[in-house]
Amino acid sequence: MAENFAEEEMTVDLELEDGSKVTCAVITIMTVSDKDYIALLPLDENGENEDGEVWFYGYKEDESDPNVEPELIYIEDDDEYEAVADAFDEFLDNAEFDEIVED
Repeated sequence: MAENFAEEEMTVDLELEDGSKVTCAVITIMTVSDKDYIALLPLDENGENEDGEVWFYGYKEDESDPNVEPELIYIEDDDEYEAVADAFDEFLDNAEFDEIVED
């Protein structure tokens, strides 16, 4: 099952403030307080993540044109970021629970 996930894994390329680019795996898109957010796993040049760091961004799609690239929005508010991090922790807890139930 893990092999299928790797083949279907979606990635996005982010340009950082210093001009460098980072490829990130999309973990999930979640809704918190009626806003959409995306959880990204930054990957190194080998397509791996050694430290388990996850990045959160606001996520906005152009509903009138699905061909337009979604917009990622930096989360500046600490409380908003904490709410997204808590929702992600809950997502992980549910994902782990689902794996246990399926086994």
